Amino acid sequence: MSDIEKRKIEKKKFAINKTYAEINARIKAGEAVVVTAEEMVDVVKQEGSVEAARRIDVVTTGTFSTMCSSGAFFNFGQTTPTIKAQKVWINKVAAYGGLAAIDCYMGVTETMEDDPLNQVFPGEFRYGGGHIIEDLVAGKKVYLEAKAYPTDCYANTKCKKELTLADMNYALLCNPRNGYQNYNCAVNFSDKTVYTYMGSLKPKCRNANYCSAGALSPLLNDPLYRTTGIGTRIFLGGGVGYVTFNGSQHNPAAPRGENGVPTRPAGTMMVQGDLKQMSAEWLRGISIQGYGCSMAVGLGVPIPILNEEMARFTGVSDEELFTHVVDYGHDYTNCISRDYGQVSYAQLKSGIIDVAGKKVKTSPLSSIVKAREIAEILKGWIKDGKFHLGEPVDYFPTADFSFKD
Repeated sequence: MSDIEKRKIEKKKFAINKTYAEINARIKAGEAVVVTAEEMVDVVKQEGSVEAARRIDVVTTGTFSTMCSSGAFFNFGQTTPTIKAQKVWINKVAAYGGLAAIDCYMGVTETMEDDPLNQVFPGEFRYGGGHIIEDLVAGKKVYLEAKAYPTDCYANTKCKKELTLADMNYALLCNPRNGYQNYNCAVNFSDKTVYTYMGSLKPKCRNANYCSAGALSPLLNDPLYRTTGIGTRIFLGGGVGYVTFNGSQHNPAAPRGENGVPTRPAGTMMVQGDLKQMSAEWLRGISIQGYGCSMAVGLGVPIPILNEEMARFTGVSDEELFTHVVDYGHDYTNCISRDYGQVSYAQLKSGIIDVAGKKVKTSPLSSIVKAREIAEILKGWIKDGKFHLGEPVDYFPTADFSFKD
């Protein structure tokens, strides 16, 4: 019998197949074994994927970074007489009012109209939709203005009032694209500084910015979306949220490494949750020089270890996770795909990478400190029986992949 056949028999003999119900029962009984994704790397390394699958029930992940495709739905309360708001502003930041009556959607990249900074430095904004959301979850008052055309059932044409998040009838954080599964390492080979959503990039490749928590990142621990899907229960903005669909720009066809993890931007999640449960610590409005406004979002996804495959996926380290280097000075805006090589997240986190034979300093746009904190908070919730796993009712489009023996 060959070594490969022996390994296949051994795998079948020791295959671990748990169910969500079994893991949730262990959580309820206070018996679940939960580790963070960073801790799981050592577990798999020391004990192997079969034993890790047998012993570990849940792996927690976390990320805290800029997520531009985010926003919130608000129902801000009726007026007397009633109004069907056509145009809405909150603290002079425009919200979308084409939802009928008193619903609106505030996107985090929308910027303040007549921002004084923009009048001095065109293209610069320091306050936008992300800051509105942060102010609201921090308990601050905001000033809402609405305009409308009159109808027989909605006679009012304007509304002006101060209100807080507690005054809102309804507030739902609804982010169409969060938790990007891997992302570019951004550099700039042009002769001038470029200002991007990846931060300021110095000319002639003098710095490199990246945006991922690496081994802690949610979808890097579930590369084929085996456990992440519609209905997955998550940590979102300091409260409990849900994955409600695959996110916009979801691209499972992106190239993948031998461990199944994509080496370019791939999967995304659409997520939602009750904004009134959330915290300003985990939803932070930000202003990016030369780009505009956005919001940093705290996101954590629990990964149930249903079998050996999930143990192997969650046991991958920063040394085994790679991304591509992309030139934002020339290639990105022109949709060119030159190959400047791959770098591991271990190399990126070291502070120095090699690009085209040049030593380049790296800077993270994703907070590893906050990512660790989210993974630990979620771990604590599960161990204390305060958070159970949500089994997906459907799964994301995925790619064909199988481990090679």
